Formats: sequence, structure tokens, C-alpha cells
Amino acid sequence: MTGFSGGAAPTVRLDDGIEIPQLGFGVFQITPDEVQARVEEALEAGYRHIDTAAAYNNEQGVGRALAASDLARDDVFITTKLRNGEQGRTSAADALRNSLERLGLEYVDLYLIHWPSPARDAYVDSWRAMIEAKEQGLVRAIGVSNFLPHHLERVIAETGVTPAVDQIELHPYFSQPELTRVLRERGVAVEAYSPLGQGRDLDDPTIAEIAATVGRSPAQVILRWHLQHGYIAIPKASSRSRMAANLDVLGFELSEADMLRIDSLDTGERIGGDPGTFEISQIR
Repeated sequence: MTGFSGGAAPTVRLDDGIEIPQLGFGVFQITPDEVQARVEEALEAGYRHIDTAAAYNNEQGVGRALAASDLARDDVFITTKLRNGEQGRTSAADALRNSLERLGLEYVDLYLIHWPSPARDAYVDSWRAMIEAKEQGLVRAIGVSNFLPHHLERVIAETGVTPAVDQIELHPYFSQPELTRVLRERGVAVEAYSPLGQGRDLDDPTIAEIAATVGRSPAQVILRWHLQHGYIAIPKASSRSRMAANLDVLGFELSEADMLRIDSLDTGERIGGDPGTFEISQIR
């Protein structure tokens, strides 16, 4: 379910009525010494959703940016994620508390299992720890990332608790129609990382043609495509101007025909790791 918060920022409603801003700022690959400044800039630009992870090694800088801000804690939606190497019922609980300490927060709004890491076979136990953390008030919502349908079905079957979100690689060249269909049927919000295909999709001729027609940039067209599909998107930006441009996607709409043209660009080729085999510990 999508809506509008404060008359401006589009939101998606998660379980328990929690509203997540539909456009967020991702800090993947932003170095620890740069992240505070980038997040401060993002907050000044109007972002109210920051997405980090323990594996990014920059939670502390995100926390410093929040502390330096004049914004109330309730005004900013914070997501972080559980490392593969810390999966397991006890270790996941400890990992969350360590993330909270690094962020300087009493709770996070959304906590995700970063990858299923199937060879470890610990994601169900990790999920049980996250259910307990939500009951304890350490997180407001819990979800997963990079989960395929069979991973999702297993955690639901064994715990009875459905993830609020599945954060997946999703962009026009890799739109994962079958996975997004399953997620919608299960009531799981779809969140896109690499929503611009790490820049690759921006050069597509169809995207460029649509952008010229609507008088917007290719990035704005792709982000608008995400919004109209009801996806949550967390683009990165390296400058204040791009941060602002990525947020400026509410003043136009794509036609149904343009949406279908962009849908047809799917190649089925992912950029990132395959969730069925990805096993890096993420601890370094």
C-alpha cells in the first residue's frame, strides 16, 4: 500500500502500519570517513530514509550524521542488515545490539537478513532472533534481503511470521517479475537496491527516448518507474545535485505504455551475487 506522508514524500505501508519512505538514500560502498558528510547532505536534501548494513562498515558514520541533525529520531527511517558471518539465533541477537551501539540508537526501523547464505543454513534461526528483537522493541519491522521464493516460504512455514520487506536487486534490465509476483502475493513489500542498475540502465535508448519525451533525466524516469510499480528504491548519489534530482520525481507520471516499454527491457541478467550461491562472510 502506498500513500503520502506530510503531503510530500511517498510512502509504503509495512506490517503493523509502519510507513517507510518509498525513496531512500543507500550508503553501500561509501567509505567510513565519507559517510557522515554524505548522509548529512542527504538529510539536508530531504531524504528521510537511510539504508546501511553492518557489512558496509559505515554504521558509525551514519549514526554520527543522525546525531548531528536537528531532525527528531521519529522523522528518519533507518535500515540496517545482519552480516552472513553473524547468522544464527544467538549471534544475530548480539549483532543487532552491536549495530545499535554503532548507530547510537535505541532501535532501528527495519532490520534485514542481508543474504540467505544457504550453505550456512542459519537464516531460519536468524529470523527467530529477529522476531524476538521486534518483540523486545529493538526493531520496528523485520525483513530479508536477496531471498528467493523458496527461502521466503521456508521462514514463513517454520516460524509463522512473514517478512515485511524483501530487498532485492531490481532495475529495468533485471526486474525479477516472478519474484516480485510472489512477494506481492505474500504481502511482502518489494525494495530495490541498485535501482538504476549501477548506472548501466541509464544509457538504454528506450529510457533516453522516454526521458526526452517527459522532459526528465533517465535516472528520474527509472525511479518514477519504481514508484509507479509500488517499489521502495534506495538510489545512491555522489553529489548534492543528484541527491536532489533523485527526489524530484513526484511532478510527473509515466504513461501505461511507457511503463510497459520499460518492463520489456528485462534481460534476466543480474549484476550482483546469486542468492542461491552467495556465501561471503561479509566480515572484514
